Amino acid sequence: MRAESSRAERARIVHRSLRVTLAAAAGFYTFLYGLDEPLLALYSLFAPIALGLLSSIPGSGRQRAAVMLKALPVGLVLVTLGTVLAVETWAAVAGMLVVGFVLAYAAVAGPRPAGAAPGLQLFYILACFPPYAPDTLVLRLAGLTTGVLLLALCEAFLLPQPPGETYRHSLARAVETAGDVLAGRTVLTPEALRAEGARLRLSNVPPAERPAGPRRADRALSQAGTAARRLLEQLAHLAETGQLRDLLRAADRTESPARWLLPRVAGRCGECAEGLRTGRAVPGPRGLDEAIGAFQDMRVRQTADPAADEVPVPVLRRQAGLLAAAESVRVLEISVRVALDGRRTPPIEPRELFWYTEASAPRLWLRRLVGNMTPRSVQFHNAVRIALALGAARLVAGALDLTHGFWVLLAVLTLSRTTVGETWTAIRAAVAGNLVGAVAAGALLITVGQHTDTDAVLLAPGMLIAFALGPLLGIAWAQGLFTLVVATAFAQIAPASWQLAEARIVDVVTGSAIGLLCGLLAWPAGARREVRRTMAGLLRACGPLIEGTATTLTAVPPGSAPPARTLPALHRLRLAESAYAQFRSEPAPEGSSGADWHALLIAAHQILLGAQWLPRFDMPGRALPPDAAEWARADARTVAGRTYRLAELCVDGDRGGSAVGGEAGAAGRGGSAGSPVLERPGLSRPPPPLPLPTLVDLDSWLTSLTRQLSRVEAGLGTEPRARPGRPMSFRRPAGP
Repeated sequence: MRAESSRAERARIVHRSLRVTLAAAAGFYTFLYGLDEPLLALYSLFAPIALGLLSSIPGSGRQRAAVMLKALPVGLVLVTLGTVLAVETWAAVAGMLVVGFVLAYAAVAGPRPAGAAPGLQLFYILACFPPYAPDTLVLRLAGLTTGVLLLALCEAFLLPQPPGETYRHSLARAVETAGDVLAGRTVLTPEALRAEGARLRLSNVPPAERPAGPRRADRALSQAGTAARRLLEQLAHLAETGQLRDLLRAADRTESPARWLLPRVAGRCGECAEGLRTGRAVPGPRGLDEAIGAFQDMRVRQTADPAADEVPVPVLRRQAGLLAAAESVRVLEISVRVALDGRRTPPIEPRELFWYTEASAPRLWLRRLVGNMTPRSVQFHNAVRIALALGAARLVAGALDLTHGFWVLLAVLTLSRTTVGETWTAIRAAVAGNLVGAVAAGALLITVGQHTDTDAVLLAPGMLIAFALGPLLGIAWAQGLFTLVVATAFAQIAPASWQLAEARIVDVVTGSAIGLLCGLLAWPAGARREVRRTMAGLLRACGPLIEGTATTLTAVPPGSAPPARTLPALHRLRLAESAYAQFRSEPAPEGSSGADWHALLIAAHQILLGAQWLPRFDMPGRALPPDAAEWARADARTVAGRTYRLAELCVDGDRGGSAVGGEAGAAGRGGSAGSPVLERPGLSRPPPPLPLPTLVDLDSWLTSLTRQLSRVEAGLGTEPRARPGRPMSFRRPAGP
């Protein structure tokens, strides 16, 4: 499988080099030798290189072509802006700062804008250098347009990249698997269920198919994927404990509540899978909503009837697992309907979880843009870093009047990485490759001299070889071969000597030094520290949700305490997911922590969902006994205290200190007074709560969270200070 993937990747690189070479050579030769227009030839040459080679636009051939055509108007604006601002160095630098930040920040809009951004940066860079010649703007725009159109045609029709499996179809397969397991048609091991859910992780999905944009459909599809992964994890846990087998057996008995809820849940999975495949929206969520409510009413009646037999606690726990799975399917069903519909919908409960279904498209875009405009966002980090580096490079190139100064900015653009270590590694290889390439280019220019016909013959095969071997053999080869391509191209546009190669190596070294300096000054560790900070913020936001949920369920009278607000935690979750995505793309430093950040994100999703559905479906009809209520609140404080402790451990790891307990530092971090308590209150004998559905469901939720947080804590390299709260011992009280 790995060998097949490697062969497919090599074929993709070779096909891309062929498309870029054909598009670049067609425009260059036509304009230079057919129309004798060097400026047209220059822009038609660099446009395919910028969008086809420098940019990493994901998707199939037709998808890439569509992105390039959409990027063309933006490129025309950037060339116009660069041409006008080239009048003064300070104006060009100011424009570079703004353009650099805006285009780099466009990554918050999804993988396709992020992929096209580097190429669009090059369009401004090309135009913002002297000579200041606004009278040539039309020629520049014509050359750019020709190059982009030729590349789009090649992408769509010349050995196009075949489309991969869409996220919708991957999600449909996973949901269908879950439905088959719930219906008893398929028996899978817990490992197989978790592996099916792992396929939906965005890191395992082709970038073009990731639902990462701010649109309503993208948000809903992403939420549906999260719900499906959570459902498969719940089924894996039920399979591990044997509860899934018992549920399927109970569904065969007429008197069992699972007999009519389980088939409904499995059926909704099948409907969602079919809707995802066909693209037609599934029916509204009210049916499953009512089924879950009726299921809870039946459970309450079973336990409230004094004449009825006592319902064993294992049965209540099994029912709690089914209820949690049903709520995951309910969220999945709503998300799929919104993803397929794409239009604004009436309010959907819980409104905080589905807030985006009521929002207009401009509001969704504004929320995404403003929400990442924070020092805690890695997207903001990257945009500031690249803008400062490009602005500084433009200032140095203009102040020193470097020949072909745009190569300074091109070096910054192509060699900058998210960590200073990666940047230094790339720079060392690039400088070495450029030195060898400059020597070879100088020898070529001395040998060929003014024989442009020889350069014309060498350019096309040189581009094909450089664009294919560079990505295959590494950055040193890419830089060295590109130096040869640049030398042969510029020698045809204007008289050139061996000093052209000398200018390129000087510019590349200058740009490398600027990029490395900016990398040292602006977030040199990349996402390694930020992922800890954002995860700590997420944990601090989740702690109050755990305590608030228990407070809501145990309030006297019932319903007098409002549910905890989940929007702050949802915002923190988005930042944490973004930081984690970049963290996964960076090489792990030596001696790095083995923290399981993905497990922490799963725990956060469990906390958010439980904080929504427990008050919605488990609100008791009458007040719980005081001893049972205190037991439940103590368990919630224990689990919430663990989230505060883990938050402190994350911060301690960021500071490089020892992993010490965080009880003292957790106070006042979003929880109620006394919330960071890791042990039960001082009760010599904990009171025995009643076996009520509310208490069982709450305890099942807290037990699941404790298990998930224990995995995270183990990965952070520390042992818990206190033992996790043991499951409640449910017994009827002796006496009336």
